Amino acid sequence: MQANMAAAELPDRHVMLSRMALANMCCGLLGVQIVWGLQNVNTSRIFQTLGANIDQLPILWIAAPITGLLVQPVIGHLSDRTWGPLGRRRPYLLAGALVSAVVLVLMPNVHSLWAASVMLWLLTGAINVAMEPFRALVADGVPEQQRTTAFALQVVFIGTGAVFASAMPWILSHGFGLAGTAPPGVLPPSLRAAYYVGAVGLLASVGLTVATTRERPPGSLEAATGAMARAEWASTSSRSLMRNGALWISLAVAIGVATALKGLHRELYLLAGIAGLLGGGQWLTAWRARHGVRPTGLLEIIDDVLHMPDVLRRLAVVQFFTWFGLFAMWIYAVPAVAGSAPPGSAAYNAHADWVGVMFAFYNAVAAIGAFGLPHLAAKVGRREAHALCLMFGAAGLLGFALVTDAAWLWVPALGIGCAWASILAVPYAMVSSAVPPTRMGVYMGIHNVLLVLPQLVAAALLGWTVDSLFGGRPAMALMLAAISLAIAAAAALTIPDKAGRRHAER
Repeated sequence: MQANMAAAELPDRHVMLSRMALANMCCGLLGVQIVWGLQNVNTSRIFQTLGANIDQLPILWIAAPITGLLVQPVIGHLSDRTWGPLGRRRPYLLAGALVSAVVLVLMPNVHSLWAASVMLWLLTGAINVAMEPFRALVADGVPEQQRTTAFALQVVFIGTGAVFASAMPWILSHGFGLAGTAPPGVLPPSLRAAYYVGAVGLLASVGLTVATTRERPPGSLEAATGAMARAEWASTSSRSLMRNGALWISLAVAIGVATALKGLHRELYLLAGIAGLLGGGQWLTAWRARHGVRPTGLLEIIDDVLHMPDVLRRLAVVQFFTWFGLFAMWIYAVPAVAGSAPPGSAAYNAHADWVGVMFAFYNAVAAIGAFGLPHLAAKVGRREAHALCLMFGAAGLLGFALVTDAAWLWVPALGIGCAWASILAVPYAMVSSAVPPTRMGVYMGIHNVLLVLPQLVAAALLGWTVDSLFGGRPAMALMLAAISLAIAAAAALTIPDKAGRRHAER
């Protein structure tokens, strides 16, 4: 009864929303991106200050992607089935923001590498809980004609939050007199203060979204519980699933044995574990399909993965190479720019602050460029616009690796900003047009897993690659990242997106 009354108070699903309503719905991402901005720029700095070697950075960073892999599809799955006083998505937004704020206060005060690693796990888990429902919140309540605009508006808030977070240590050091240096093994006061300010910004922006955005309740019990009779599940080929599962398990065994016999980096065991889980999940799903047992819980998520729309399958390739390159940039940008400066030294901290400014700059470019993105997509198509922006990003990453004078890094940062604007908007608009509304949360979570898997691969391979193949030169990792984004740009042109040009114009 209450759900039906609430639905009557809300605008029809097909009624265009005002710019203010869209802004209120998206503004919480400003705070979420403050957290990601602080993490992306400063995590390597924190680890190196506390004693980590450069070849240890990828495995220490692994908390971010592996937590997203576990959290995002589960939160999407659960939020599809949630309804309470705060609706479907908002309970998760609020809970994740509260826990993240607490961890933000604690993390810059740790004094050991293991404690910093634990804090990174906690922070990444909590902010994933807050972030994942934002995409589904827009897809739930925004008409198809406005979705490219809505996701582009999210980029504006994301870019603004990232600019604020990335430049904050430099601003606090140069504008407010907080020291940017500290004794060995201690984080500087400007960095600690940046995390405190970030906690406040997160709570304020997410609180505004929760307070001003109303959600439509599920239209039926079937939509609320996700108990859908899917014909495609009944037609699942158990033989095909068993064959695919065997291939993944064989790959897992091969990687594990090679790592053990050759004494390779232990991060490769992670790849073996991922391959084994994918294979085992397909085997179990095949067994249940053969016996007519409908998948539930985590197996239902695996079944959703197996029945992804073709748009998501093609996007998976694009996102793999995109996020492999981005992860390499986040890990190695500071070491590459700092060069031979010892971690924790005044020169190292100055270079790290400058990288933060450059990260702020490319996010500012993304925030501004997001206003023109719907018009570009309307003119040439969403996939073509995305491919073009990714090529700009590849050029920018190549420039980041080759520029020797740090003062000129703003030039390649322009290209990275163009790519970042599209990365944060266009794929989500494509996904929201391709999946059923009753499973929007879980498919947004699965799409985010497609961003996480390449980061796990990068975490497993980059340490060995930089150490053994690149002679310990982090700038080479940025060149590899540039090649990866160029491949992603080519793959983007294969995405079927017939609605892209028609719906991108508003």
